[in-house]
Amino acid sequence: MHFTLEDLLQVTLAPAPAPLMELVLATAMLQHQGIDPVFSRWQQRTLRSFPRAARPLLELVPPTGKGPLFLDPISRGLDDGLDQVRSSPTAFVCAELQRVCAAGRPHTPWKVHLAEQDHGAWQLLQDAVRAGYNGLLAPVWGRITSGFDAEQAWRAQILARQGIRAMLAGLSSGIRWRGAVLEIDSPENREIHLAGRGITLLPSASWAGRPLIGDYPHRPALLVYRAVTPLTLLEEPTTNDPVAALLGRTRAAILALLTRQRTTTEVARDLRISKSSASEHAKALRHAGLIVSQREGQAVWHTCTPLGLVLVSRNSATEAADLAR
Repeated sequence: MHFTLEDLLQVTLAPAPAPLMELVLATAMLQHQGIDPVFSRWQQRTLRSFPRAARPLLELVPPTGKGPLFLDPISRGLDDGLDQVRSSPTAFVCAELQRVCAAGRPHTPWKVHLAEQDHGAWQLLQDAVRAGYNGLLAPVWGRITSGFDAEQAWRAQILARQGIRAMLAGLSSGIRWRGAVLEIDSPENREIHLAGRGITLLPSASWAGRPLIGDYPHRPALLVYRAVTPLTLLEEPTTNDPVAALLGRTRAAILALLTRQRTTTEVARDLRISKSSASEHAKALRHAGLIVSQREGQAVWHTCTPLGLVLVSRNSATEAADLAR
């Protein structure tokens, strides 16, 4: 992957987990032979309960995870993602369906109808996506989001302490720099020239394979890599929370939320408290040196300081140790 100076200035972390991308990668993992042991029990259990209405996805998504690019846009929610899928240009849809079929997915009448923009074929795809998300991801989406936030906070610390080169090279084994070229071990011989488009980094809790590159026309490339903590090891929050004992439940919850930058309004909405209450708690955390705040127009954005991140990460380590006992 060839970087220019402009590309290095446009390396960004995805702001949130992407529902459709996680669904595509989970569907791919269901088909893996010789799956990573950490996913084997999940695979067996999920195959038995995989919704029948979601099975058309198996025609589109191979075990490699390299399904059609129009199927897994980066979106904040399922409905937003489906809107993006449905508005994909016809030429892009046709090209991606041809690529997937050439790589070994079955060439079926349904795919022909998708390429022809048949309403019934697209409704079947939409129903499959909803069924797959509701069956595979909706019950664990809170855990995925919490794991994502912790992962992004950790990557941001590496970026701040060691720089962009170390952060990118450390995303996965088999990644290294050769000058301004980022090399990724892969069975494919492929070169990507970012040419000023930049790249977005997206960790996935549902994926255990090699890093994947989405090379979208006229948009930043996407690098998807396996998260440090996979879905099968993401635990439900424990009630034994030393940070909550120190700060109080609400302030501990706000601190955990602010591993990713949020506004006062978003904090209030996510914790179902009033905006004035969220503002007062944020003020107390700011005075303690655990968060910083910045006003942009009418919005006030908050995020953890390094001290706040250490407190959150140590709390997570304590919970993991308690669970291991």
